[in-house]
Amino acid sequence: MSEILGLFVSAFLAATLLPLSSEAVLLALLWQGEIPWPHLWGAATLGNVLGSCLNGVLGRYCQDWSIQRGFVTQQRLEQAQEWFTRHGRWSLLLAWLPVVGDPLTFVAGMLRTPWPWFLSLVFLGKGGRYLFLILALP
Repeated sequence: MSEILGLFVSAFLAATLLPLSSEAVLLALLWQGEIPWPHLWGAATLGNVLGSCLNGVLGRYCQDWSIQRGFVTQQRLEQAQEWFTRHGRWSLLLAWLPVVGDPLTFVAGMLRTPWPWFLSLVFLGKGGRYLFLILALP
């Protein structure tokens, strides 16, 4: 049970604007083979989506504070804004991408993306990425 909590926390933190990764934790637990993969997928997906929700809230309500505190750099923010402006809310399907994915969820919050769209698209993208990783293992 503590392994699932650790995976959840790892996935949550990895989805915030902190430069962390949860894939190694997921793969290590999969290789151990002690926890069924649907449980691991659920913990990783839930943690990662909730971490993205934190980004969205920071973007919506604490944009200036987040930039001043260094949670997001102006350059990454501008890249994400450009991406989001060009591709719209559907770009949230790619919130799992390294470098631009986390700022994308921040920008979605800044631009007041409706929460049902935000949650649905982020869940599909992040849940799909974890499922791909799980199914890609031999």
